[in-house]
Amino acid sequence: MHAEPPAGGRTAFQRDRDRIVHCTAFRRLEYKTQVFINHEGDLYRTRLTHSIEVAQIARTVARALGLDEDLTEAVSLAHDLGHTPFGHAGQDALDAAMTRWGGFEHNLQSLRVVDELEQRYAAFDGLNLSFETREGILKRCRPELVQALGEVAGRFLRGGSW
Repeated sequence: MHAEPPAGGRTAFQRDRDRIVHCTAFRRLEYKTQVFINHEGDLYRTRLTHSIEVAQIARTVARALGLDEDLTEAVSLAHDLGHTPFGHAGQDALDAAMTRWGGFEHNLQSLRVVDELEQRYAAFDGLNLSFETREGILKRCRPELVQALGEVAGRFLRGGSW
């Protein structure tokens, strides 16, 4: 994390959400299928529509449970940023191809996207999201892949559960 001034009338989680919505990876979700085989005719499902629907449902649940709606929305919008094209079939194919190097985990790739691959700011790589948002994006990951994650992996390495 890089120190930044306050978010100017927004909470840190609102700033995270805004950065996610305006990042290149989020916009690219429009071109990734949620379900590879389309059985619904012209009702085409993309990762973008899926992520928006997940965020709306998650925000409603967070409100009902008294949780932070902005954090919930940020995590929900970012949860598929690291997914491959071609739905879960694409992830399975990439995981099989990468077995020799530890496999492929879309949650870990989502974290890489927001921490390293997005290049929107001159002062730092990534989106500089809060720890809580980054931890939520990771949400679940194979233990052997988590060890490379540093601070975000702390809960997993200590044996915590969700």
